[in-house]
Amino acid sequence: MNIFRILGDVSHLLAIIILLVKIHRSKSCAGISGKSQILFALVFTTRYLDLFTTFISLYNTVMKVIFLICAYITVYMIYVKFRKTFDSENDSFRLEFLLVPVTGLSFLENHSFTPLEILWTFSIYLESVAILPQLFMISKTGEAETITTHYLFFLGLYRALYIANWIWRYHTEKFYDQIAVVSGVVQTIFYCDFFYLYVTKVLKGKKLSLPMPV
Repeated sequence: MNIFRILGDVSHLLAIIILLVKIHRSKSCAGISGKSQILFALVFTTRYLDLFTTFISLYNTVMKVIFLICAYITVYMIYVKFRKTFDSENDSFRLEFLLVPVTGLSFLENHSFTPLEILWTFSIYLESVAILPQLFMISKTGEAETITTHYLFFLGLYRALYIANWIWRYHTEKFYDQIAVVSGVVQTIFYCDFFYLYVTKVLKGKKLSLPMPV
């Protein structure tokens, strides 16, 4: 554990809390991609199967359980409790375009060819692209609510902090996980344009808007 890992986890948890509070208070999931939330729930499910086989620490276990519970609560709120407010027309990203290549890659490139390891690898690859349906949805509507942009900012910050965590671990422990690092870098790249817009618009009190696709 190091400060970057802890701050990354806090940022990740804060992003999820922001999203849940937004949905609960507004009683609406407008502007939120249900498909991205399904992918994140799948990420946590396949990654945290080791809860049944390995105990690392109380912190590790509690955080995994919290992320799992929050992920499924989010999916429930979008598709069940507030389903009438769900914008299915604009949440139209084809998930098979992500799931098929990610599944194939997890079988081809992994640390060991065992069920748990393949599922863990699948979760790493899938997390790197799970935000794409949300970004696609924003590009279709042309704008995003301020609270949604805060959620995306802290989600992207979590990945950036994890990159710092990997750099720190490499220098202090000589630890390097190529699969996790490459996937994390790819995921962070997807947020780069958003970070720029967040700093130049949202933090100045302006609404984040994007050019509508032709």
